[in-house]
Amino acid sequence: ALFPHMTIAENLAFPLEVRKMGKSEREEKVRRALDMVQMGKFGGRRPAQLSGGQQQRVALARALVFEPELVLMDEPLGALDKQLREHMQFEIKRIADGLGITVVYVTHDQTEALTMSDRVAVFNDGVIQQLAPPDKLYEEPENSFVAQFIGENNTLEGVVKEIRNGVALVELDDGELIDCKPVNVSRPGERTRVSIRPERVEMNKARLQPGAHTLKAEVLEFIYMGDIFRTRLRVAGNDEFVVKTRNAPDQRRMQPGEHIEIGWLPTDCRALDA
Repeated sequence: ALFPHMTIAENLAFPLEVRKMGKSEREEKVRRALDMVQMGKFGGRRPAQLSGGQQQRVALARALVFEPELVLMDEPLGALDKQLREHMQFEIKRIADGLGITVVYVTHDQTEALTMSDRVAVFNDGVIQQLAPPDKLYEEPENSFVAQFIGENNTLEGVVKEIRNGVALVELDDGELIDCKPVNVSRPGERTRVSIRPERVEMNKARLQPGAHTLKAEVLEFIYMGDIFRTRLRVAGNDEFVVKTRNAPDQRRMQPGEHIEIGWLPTDCRALDA
């Protein structure tokens, strides 16, 4: 929605002119806003001379240049490449914090939501499923939808056998018994979907903490992702059970077909709605 008859600098200066801002102050704010989106050299061009991604960055700079109290952003970084997108996420957060403005940010990118937000609202069919700070949302999901929607998540199906002293004993569909934290299950006999984050699962028995629960697993796939290893396992009848481990010098690379034992703490295992 840039004005096609104006240069990029004139586009950014327009909301400042409307607010009767002096020329020198206008020019300084425009320069800073263009540098913020890495478009400092493009001030003299017109929108038609820019790519779609560049136009999007200019539109973003124009929305922020007059330092509004409240900004609504609806997927503003969608057309940007990954590296620039990540840079802009931190820039928008830094600017918002620095100026003290509120940003209501709509996105389907869960990582973007966790990276940028003080609070995140997860919607499903127009209903808020959970409203919480990013760490609480990720580590303490209140239902199966939130656990599955935010980040990568392992699930195992089962039935609650008993709940005692804040711990739920769950019988998985393959007959294994595990201890979990009961979140939205309340009585024996209820079906439940157990949730465990991939990074909370340990594949090295020597590193298992006291009280950890262990299960047998078969390695199905190993994927090298640079900073992390992603290992897909068959666990309790689930062929899509994923473990993420840091690419450390002492971290062994698993081979498909290996049979191993994995474990996690009961506090990291949440019994959610089925």
